[in-house]
Amino acid sequence: AEDLLNFMTPDSYGDKDGFYRVTSLYYDSPDLHFYRSKIEGLKFRRKLRVRIYPGNDISSVTSGFVEIKQRMNRTVQKRRLKMPLDDAATLCNGEFDPSTIADEQDEVAASEVLYMVRAMHLRPKCVVSYRRQAFMGGRYEQGMRVTFDMQLQGRVHGLVVNEAARNHFFLPPDWYVMEVKVNERIPMWMTSMIAKHNCQIQRVSKYCS
Repeated sequence: AEDLLNFMTPDSYGDKDGFYRVTSLYYDSPDLHFYRSKIEGLKFRRKLRVRIYPGNDISSVTSGFVEIKQRMNRTVQKRRLKMPLDDAATLCNGEFDPSTIADEQDEVAASEVLYMVRAMHLRPKCVVSYRRQAFMGGRYEQGMRVTFDMQLQGRVHGLVVNEAARNHFFLPPDWYVMEVKVNERIPMWMTSMIAKHNCQIQRVSKYCS
């Protein structure tokens, strides 16, 4: 991560070094359609989650993001809407009225979530939580992000995203997951840095893990 500071800056959302916590509640169908889509390597797949960024007291978090993450081949798109966690739970239970949302784009996203939940009978399946260090690209790499996720834990009980329930490691505590996210292409200096550290591509799904 130290090498990145020559080209990037810590994410201002986190602390001075770009650290923050991420906790997500994932939804799936009774036959685990989203899980199987990833395992089977389908070119087009989606998943639904509620994500929060808790501090030291997760139970005090009252708002978060409902997100649809969609992959088509190598392109990833994400639609998200911020809302109170009570409304997020109601929406992801299929009982929310999207017309109550003032923003047109958020209303469209909420309607899509509602359709997915009702059509696929989606229900909460697991919680994933980890600590992230994130870096942002400079003036020549706008939109670029590099993230390091660590202390990857999860649970299949206590399926409320802001519940202070006990999690279990699903990857060894000393393992990190690094992701490079770009709008168009990876810059040459990043390619050289990946080669320098002998990094090999290995796709990891936190939900499936």
